[in-house]
Amino acid sequence: FNTAFRAGGVMGYSLCALSLMILYILTLLYRGVFEKDGKVDYTQLFECIAGYGLGGSAIAMFGRVGGGIFTKAADVGADLSGKVIGVGDGKKLDEDSPYNPACIADNVGDN
Repeated sequence: FNTAFRAGGVMGYSLCALSLMILYILTLLYRGVFEKDGKVDYTQLFECIAGYGLGGSAIAMFGRVGGGIFTKAADVGADLSGKVIGVGDGKKLDEDSPYNPACIADNVGDN
């Protein structure tokens, strides 16, 4: 548990640090674009940065929805493989059987 917890913490902190660094670099790059007469229009700059964040959130949301669709497809594949593999000798392979090659995908798809 401690190893997994620490690894998750390191990954979380790394992700946050990387995202903040990218946000800072984007702000520095866009600051040159919004500079007029030696002054920077920070209102418009941060509105554009907020739009960048909104776009990233929308992409993440659509990725999650798409992942759910693929998970359901894997669930159907596991159910079908359980019915097809066991047909040979009149045996039926359960969808949650460890001998079913798609058992993990089935468990993820079932939620």
